[in-house]
Amino acid sequence: MRRPLIAANWKMNLTVEDGEKFMTALFTEDIDYNIVDVVIAPSFISLYSLSNLVMKGNAPIAIAAQNMYVEQDGAYTGEVSISMIKGAGASQVILGHSERRNIFGETDSFINKKVNIALDSGLGVILCVGEKEEERDAKVEVEVVLSQVGKCLKDVSYDDMNNIVIAYEPVWAIGTGKTASSDDAECMHKRIRAFIKQMYNTEISESIKILYGGSVKPGNVKELMSMEDIDGALVGGASLKVESFVKLINFKNN
Repeated sequence: MRRPLIAANWKMNLTVEDGEKFMTALFTEDIDYNIVDVVIAPSFISLYSLSNLVMKGNAPIAIAAQNMYVEQDGAYTGEVSISMIKGAGASQVILGHSERRNIFGETDSFINKKVNIALDSGLGVILCVGEKEEERDAKVEVEVVLSQVGKCLKDVSYDDMNNIVIAYEPVWAIGTGKTASSDDAECMHKRIRAFIKQMYNTEISESIKILYGGSVKPGNVKELMSMEDIDGALVGGASLKVESFVKLINFKNN
């Protein structure tokens, strides 16, 4: 069975001090880390301090970066390299988030380059895919999402697929309060899993974790997680408060 994964994407929220308070409070909560994996993706400037807190707190929480650049060093003002991310203690990176695609113009081919470089460097990847509202309205959402999956996983080896998590986030549901119905989300997850089977094999398609993201909150997480092919959640707003994030992690108790 695929163990559930609840991942927090803090985006451009929470200062270093806020993040440290959050993590310190999280350590005091009753969480069974034997039945759920937890990832937190803070801002770049919080990676080092939160990684140190996790080590001191001896909690099996993974720290992820929210993005990375494709070069290892050089004259790229404002960018952050893999070596910097790893040096700060992060073990994973989120790539292909819709905000990177739609605000900063990242293409599938550029995301694919990042994916392969991250994997070659030993970072786990949370790969985000998802359609816009107009694409769903035009009933091309499956084609759009599977195209993103295929292009972003180009040249990724069978072995490296063990270090990939896919997050399906319909763009129209991110931060809007709208959520795909559990049946709609499950349908897309099934299509993604079948496509992975076609690209690779049954073993990989059955083992890969596919998360849902898009206005996930304590009130809807249990229903979403009851779906066969939804293995977890990539959470934005509801991950910014310890109380709500813990409810997401402990969704089985809701």
